[in-house]
Amino acid sequence: MVSLLDALATYPDPVSLKELSRVTGLHPSTAHRILNDLVLKRFVDRSEPGAYRLGMRLLELGNIVKSRLSVREAALDLMRHLHRKTNQTVNLSVRQNDEIIYIDRAFSERSGMQVVRAIGGRAPLHLTSTGKLFLSIDEPKMVQAYAIRTHLVGHNKNSITDLNRLENELSLVRAHGYARDNEELELGVRCMAAGIHDDTGKLIAGLSISAPADRLQEEWLEDLMRTAREISVALGYSGNETNAG
Repeated sequence: MVSLLDALATYPDPVSLKELSRVTGLHPSTAHRILNDLVLKRFVDRSEPGAYRLGMRLLELGNIVKSRLSVREAALDLMRHLHRKTNQTVNLSVRQNDEIIYIDRAFSERSGMQVVRAIGGRAPLHLTSTGKLFLSIDEPKMVQAYAIRTHLVGHNKNSITDLNRLENELSLVRAHGYARDNEELELGVRCMAAGIHDDTGKLIAGLSISAPADRLQEEWLEDLMRTAREISVALGYSGNETNAG
């Protein structure tokens, strides 16, 4: 049964019983019997006599699975692994309007950095690495509107408070595929972030490493981006989708 479903999934058009028998190695009578059962349960449609394609029941089940997927559940084990490798704080954040919200974190006292913003805490988009990821996919007019709404208020001398500087920073984010916070939110703390995408290609969260400014290591970037990609794949992302922003 699974062999037949896998075979049907490789064909964009209805497939004949003869072809399905050939690619699965099943005897035609065996394949026909199994296909009949699958048709009855709507896992397979008989589009015309002797031709089959995947059925709507699979779509229904797929939607149920998708509705139960949680970015936090998909991310947690991978975040812990990244934390063990770097010994630094790993954050999972999502966008809500003009801020990011920290929804989960992997950290320990050994990181040498006090966690200032607890889970559920918020921070401005333009002052955070994950926030810059989300701003980088906004249209220029939306970024300008964000700047007007928030006045690009800064937290310290390193904060980006100028629209031109922010736009230049977002251009770098788009070019590199990751974002940085160089002590712009908190003095003494640097961050790097990579995006997490769902099955449609939409950016839904950011994964970031926060570390004392003098301890952040560039080699962590590759680990960070790979981990973000693995979380995205767990959510159904293949990399071929059109980014839905």
